[in-house]
Amino acid sequence: MAEQVATNATYHNNKGDIFTSFDVADFPVPGGRDEVWRFTPLRRLHGLHDGSFPATTDPNVEVSIPDSLTGQVTVETVAADDPRLGQTGAPVDRVGAQAWSAMQQATLVNIDGAVQSHEPITITVTGCGMEHTTFTALAIVAQSGCDAFVNIRYVGDGIHADNHEYVLGDNARLTVVVHENWGDEAVHLGNQRAKLGRDAVLRHNVALFGGSVVRLIPQVKFTAPGGDAELLGVYFADDGQYFEQRLLVDHAVPNCRSNVLYKGALQGDETSAKPEARTAWVGDVLIRANAQGTDTYETNRNLVLTKGARADAVPNLEIETGEIAGAGHAATVGRFDDEQLFYLLSRGIPQDQARKLIVRGFFSEVIGRIPVAHVRDQLEDQIAEELANTAL
Repeated sequence: MAEQVATNATYHNNKGDIFTSFDVADFPVPGGRDEVWRFTPLRRLHGLHDGSFPATTDPNVEVSIPDSLTGQVTVETVAADDPRLGQTGAPVDRVGAQAWSAMQQATLVNIDGAVQSHEPITITVTGCGMEHTTFTALAIVAQSGCDAFVNIRYVGDGIHADNHEYVLGDNARLTVVVHENWGDEAVHLGNQRAKLGRDAVLRHNVALFGGSVVRLIPQVKFTAPGGDAELLGVYFADDGQYFEQRLLVDHAVPNCRSNVLYKGALQGDETSAKPEARTAWVGDVLIRANAQGTDTYETNRNLVLTKGARADAVPNLEIETGEIAGAGHAATVGRFDDEQLFYLLSRGIPQDQARKLIVRGFFSEVIGRIPVAHVRDQLEDQIAEELANTAL
């Protein structure tokens, strides 16, 4: 049996056909040499990966609906075996399956097709302390024709693992911001899976600033032609923080579009007793044999601001048909743009201010695409706060 389990957790024909399961027993305990865990500091996961985590407690999840959407957006706390859960498929790793196997309840948000509003539906997950572990799932169902905005916030400290699923009906448009603003000790591992119907549009944004270890796995699958997915992300890692993001965009049908753009900055302190600031970004795009007319591009850019920081960037593009509109990928890890810095210095701007302006401009390309002004302002303020404590 052990040999069969180990085989289950390996890759098969392509990146889109990896083993998935809702049962934690179907996955072996990961080790540092496993490909999909090779960057992750397993010793810092507080046992999420091997079952030795602290005692579980009920998660603290609150949903706030604007008054204008009353009656058009419904929220239910449902049992783990509710048949409306799991529509996007099973988790791809042991921790995601652990969250599914151990959770007692989940949150189901249903958005009526009549909704045409960017007033945010706000979902807040608050950590329950480092002596507790919480598991849950969040399902957002965007009915055909709707246009809605969901803001998911993580705050406090705790040990947390969850599964998100976004189900978009035909012609639905859903914008999601996942804002990870945990406390300094928090550990969060999450699977995030989206399924898009015909001509559906998903705008998925990740803003990652807080937590000790955060590992996210966003995945998108197109089920009918005309789908459009944009996955955007910003992250800023300090001493003692490890952020990992593993993405998969699965083009399984013709004439769909995807764009992935993630930007990160890292700052460390060689004299600090904390682990170095570190990030890992792995982006996979799969274009299957019957996905003619696909148009896709993925980009990851990283600014290493100081010594004592390390970023890994691994873009992958797997193409099984030549009949596509376009495909490409790019990734960089580097320091400041010397030409931009020279330009600002030549205009009389002091060097430390010039460097901070460059960093803020670096992130603005991503943040500027979020359609709600006060959410953009929150993220801009958070970057400014990070930079205020940085000696560049």
